[in-house]
Amino acid sequence: MKAAVIGTGFIGSVHVGALRRLGVEVAGVLGSSPLRGAERATALGTRAYASLDDLLADDAVQVVHVTSPNHAHHAQVLAILAAGKHVLCEKPLALTAAQSREMVAAAKAAGRVAAVCHNIRFYPLNQQARGMVAAGDLGNIRFVTGHYHQDWLALRGDWNWRLETDAGGELRSVGDIGTHWADLTSFITGARPVQLMAELATFIPERDRPTGPVETFAASDGATETRWISTDDAAMILLRYSNGARGAFTTSQVNFGRKNSLQWEIAGSKAGAAWDSEHPDHLWIGQRGAPNQILQRDPGLMNPTGAAAAVLPGGHVEGFADSFHSFFRAVYGDIARGGRGPDATWATFEDGHHEMLLCEAVLDSARKGGWVDVAAG
Repeated sequence: MKAAVIGTGFIGSVHVGALRRLGVEVAGVLGSSPLRGAERATALGTRAYASLDDLLADDAVQVVHVTSPNHAHHAQVLAILAAGKHVLCEKPLALTAAQSREMVAAAKAAGRVAAVCHNIRFYPLNQQARGMVAAGDLGNIRFVTGHYHQDWLALRGDWNWRLETDAGGELRSVGDIGTHWADLTSFITGARPVQLMAELATFIPERDRPTGPVETFAASDGATETRWISTDDAAMILLRYSNGARGAFTTSQVNFGRKNSLQWEIAGSKAGAAWDSEHPDHLWIGQRGAPNQILQRDPGLMNPTGAAAAVLPGGHVEGFADSFHSFFRAVYGDIARGGRGPDATWATFEDGHHEMLLCEAVLDSARKGGWVDVAAG
């Protein structure tokens, strides 16, 4: 089985590395321009495709990974599915719910595996937490809280294509990282938000945009030009879930010292649980009538759902790159079997479409200043 990767920046390189670790041959990459693609292909030790048509004409490629800027996902995914290839698309799935709805329909019509890259589901202790909720270990879910905070866009001179609406969409901190938190907590609890109230904040309305390319999480020291920014640096969101639970979370890309901190805490009627992506091998379990616990990731101590997701022995930390390896392992296993298995835990295009409905509700609420419904489909 061979794959191709669209996008040669930070996350595209992560995809290439995880695929090779899995034993999947990377047939080539497609960059944002022929020059950029050729330069990055050389660095990654593969070939560069001249265009999307060139990539899709390669009959050796069965699976395409889309890691391009958000605005390109819709057209690229539709073309990939029309060419009869399986697809893994980075989140958010599209710029609008209308686009993601069309992508869901196209995936169904094509009969191909279509996954959204929610790798954070595949930290083993998140799978463990899902198994705990399903087994009733936490009781009825009451309250879901947390945040996703980073600091890589905390300064006026920090720049990335996600800052501009034409490339990243109207939402930034919510669309880029808030969708991870929303998907993960719904995956663990088995419940989705049906109503929300949101406030968005842009603390740095003017930024210095480099005139040359800048890779995600990388700095630039070249010439710049001033750009007006309307996308959200941070957000506060209250949630009402389908099972009666309540929730609250914040997103930020301007919190100094928070490099990549996704935190969730789930309060149930029997117990609680909490996890932090910057300390991914430890799960906090809260008790009322007994000592609290810290479960260190160890397949021998985990439930079947969590143990099945663990790759390394206890004490050997599984981190960011490992989550992609485990995610790809699951998706490629289903591709080899001919379709999504009944016990699959990777995010589907339907999951990605729900995120777009959530994002549109966030925008609606922020504009109206009150509670709004999250559309059902």
